[in-house]
Amino acid sequence: MKKFLGKNFLLQNATAKKLYHDYAKAMPVIDYHCHLSPEQIANDINFENITQAWLSGDHYKWRAMRTNGVEESYITGDKSDYEKFEMWAETVSYTLRNPLYHWTHLELQRYFDIDEILNAGSAKKIYAECSSKLQTKEYSIRNLLRRMNVKVVCTTDDPTDTLEHHQKIKDDGFEIKIFPAFRPDKAINVDDVAGFNIYVEKLQAVSNINISSFESFLDALKQRHDFFATMGCTVSDHGLEHIYAEDYTDAEIVVAFYKIRDGRELTSDERNKFKSAMLHIFAIWDWEKGWVQQYHLGALRNNNTRLLEQLGPDTGWDSISDVHQGKALAKFLGRLDSTNQLAKTILYNLNPADNELMATMAGNFNDGSVVGKVQLGSAWWFLDQKDGMTKQINTLSNMGLLSKFVGMLTDSRSFLSYPRHEYFRRILCNLFGEEIENGELPNDLKWTGKVIEDICYNNAKNYFNW
Repeated sequence: MKKFLGKNFLLQNATAKKLYHDYAKAMPVIDYHCHLSPEQIANDINFENITQAWLSGDHYKWRAMRTNGVEESYITGDKSDYEKFEMWAETVSYTLRNPLYHWTHLELQRYFDIDEILNAGSAKKIYAECSSKLQTKEYSIRNLLRRMNVKVVCTTDDPTDTLEHHQKIKDDGFEIKIFPAFRPDKAINVDDVAGFNIYVEKLQAVSNINISSFESFLDALKQRHDFFATMGCTVSDHGLEHIYAEDYTDAEIVVAFYKIRDGRELTSDERNKFKSAMLHIFAIWDWEKGWVQQYHLGALRNNNTRLLEQLGPDTGWDSISDVHQGKALAKFLGRLDSTNQLAKTILYNLNPADNELMATMAGNFNDGSVVGKVQLGSAWWFLDQKDGMTKQINTLSNMGLLSKFVGMLTDSRSFLSYPRHEYFRRILCNLFGEEIENGELPNDLKWTGKVIEDICYNNAKNYFNW
């Protein structure tokens, strides 16, 4: 019987072990999409305890705790940090075969050198040991990143963000590159009239541009886009249920903008056209600057309206959507390609039923001008687990070039999530190792090892020009 999370965890044959230990393991990490806090990195804080580092903002864990019958006061409520950790530790025992079980214990091992299983009986000891270490200089935020061999982190930032924390990080001479990513979702969200108008006022203040028209609205956003570029940004990101690619006229968009600024609701057709126009405009700006544009597609958000009203967004009420993706995505990408203004693009898919659709759609727009110009992104959100990663890797292998894939990311709010890269690398090496030993691939470990090193690090480094 193999040891739980032992040296050869997930590596089922000798070739897989060699590929992982000799090639994948030592490669640095580029985390090109995450939700880490630039402020916490800038201030190089220490977490007071493991609850603050582990449970704050982690709706993966919150959903599991709720399913286990844990009362909300122990999750997002006013119970003490230790009481919350106790409830998480008790829940962990019931997460067998959920990826949370692997991630939890990998993180205990990799960050804290704790091999003990977390459960109700071990909670007190593990809480004390982890919390004690987290309060030391060696476990400051920046040292947590160093511990995981991270070389680049790309955060997710709204156009109205001042990026002052990124500036401080840069001024400090921190050797790990921390770049912002331009995510203008709020500038597109005309479903919420009041929220959109509040956002326009905020944009007006930070840009110092009087937004009195759609043209000045674009001027303010373009100024922020330009500012992000001066701060080292080369990446944009959009979180959407699906792409918008309706036909529209400039006059229609101007009318819709004035209407919503007047506090009036837009029709469904007006909303779709406005979003289509904004996505196209942002894509043109990205192309002009040579940025990489990312589209996270397929999430059906904020489904539990009762609890959403109590706790707000990003608290665990989202799921996979079954919306049709193909035609609008083809039209959106095709419109940009027709004028030769399609930037490097990564498509992240949340519905596994659409894996092949997304992979073949990417292939439609790879024109030989850039290696891996349009990519199927890594397994995302509900899919970034063993089964989901395997399916994504297999789909990309079957429909494209896995060897040119830019690899894994964390997409996380937690500084303890970096073993996610190790998890991916072990799965990747096991798939290659299995096929080599089955005679499906040649036993050329030098070449295969290079391909694995590229997927783990080199492809992303080259793709993002980092």
